[in-house]
Amino acid sequence: MKSLLITLTMLPLSLFAQTLEECQRAAEQNYPLIRQYALIEKTTELTVSNIGKGWLPQVTATAQATYQSDVASFPDQLQAIYQQMGLQMKGLSKNQYRVGIDINQTIYDGGAISGQKAIAREQGNVQTAQNEVNLYQIRKRVNEMYFSLLLLDDQLQLNKDLQELFADNERKLTSMVKSGTAAESDLKNVKAERLNVIQQATTLASHKRMLQTMLSTFCGIEVNTVSKPAVEQASQQTTQRPEIRLFDAQLRLSDAQEKALDAAIMPKLGVFAQGFYGYPGYNMFEDMMRHNWSLNGMVGARLTWNIGALYTRKNDKAKIQLQRELTESNRDIFLFNTNLEQIQQNEEIARYQKLMADDEEIISLRSSVRKAAESKLSHGIIDVNDLIREINQENAAKLQQSMHEIEMLKQIYDNKYTLNN
Repeated sequence: MKSLLITLTMLPLSLFAQTLEECQRAAEQNYPLIRQYALIEKTTELTVSNIGKGWLPQVTATAQATYQSDVASFPDQLQAIYQQMGLQMKGLSKNQYRVGIDINQTIYDGGAISGQKAIAREQGNVQTAQNEVNLYQIRKRVNEMYFSLLLLDDQLQLNKDLQELFADNERKLTSMVKSGTAAESDLKNVKAERLNVIQQATTLASHKRMLQTMLSTFCGIEVNTVSKPAVEQASQQTTQRPEIRLFDAQLRLSDAQEKALDAAIMPKLGVFAQGFYGYPGYNMFEDMMRHNWSLNGMVGARLTWNIGALYTRKNDKAKIQLQRELTESNRDIFLFNTNLEQIQQNEEIARYQKLMADDEEIISLRSSVRKAAESKLSHGIIDVNDLIREINQENAAKLQQSMHEIEMLKQIYDNKYTLNN
């Protein structure tokens, strides 16, 4: 019962996934790029979290040992006086040691940390938009394989009809050969043509299996059959392609980078604490008398203003403006090329529609000529080569009609891809 429920649950997927839209969605979900969305989001979260930790106290542990060539000491005359008083002033030792901790806490940073967070988020948005662009391109690859399969299906069906037509004429010629109204060579000629058509079917079937395997692998589902999508009117809407969102994200990144320049020239305010255990300490006179390690500490506030950012500010803003103009130029180029592509696709659609308007009449005329040729052959008016030529011309007209229809459909859905509607 459980396996039956699973089968029934999967049944709609196997049915509907073979339409063009379902194949496109399945391919996007199956393509490895889809996993990068979560990776980009997680990376952005970690980056923003790390930047936010700039508000936490910054602790530095240090340990150092030094030997100095000279140290502060009392003059000889003053040392002689101290000795007369019974005091031994050793002076500072040239060997000095220190083990300590420095703690700095930012109180005001002029907006530097928030600016870095904004840049990190916008960089994540740019990566996400770029991934969306890469993923969107999968639809065009699916279109190529899908419509190629449709064309092969039509060609295989026409090939089957052609085989039956040659087989039917082969049967007629067999009877004519038996009655002495047709030559054995005519029968062999038609039979050879039928075998050529069978060979063509073998090649077409092989190409179809290859495309089915490729499309199934690409989509992650078993694609057994494909159906012709509906004929839609060519759209005149403005493109909604993901590339536009990518350009917008890049412009927002430039804005965030420009705001960060303002924070770079602001003063910074913080408090600090320093403590160490070692020799010498802050009490220099005590350390001159006794070479003992001691605990020492200091707390305070610090206001800093790095005006070095002013030196490059003008150039940095100019670079960001150039980056913004480059992005806007790329967007204009993309829209221009997309508009040209849309014009070309609309013209191609109109051309195929005009060609298709005459296809039915051409096929009807070719069928009439072929039937007349069959009648003439049975009455001995024409030879079998004339009949084969008319059969092939009728089949060529049908193939041309199929190609016009599939190409028109492909141009319509390429146009949908171009505009993303």
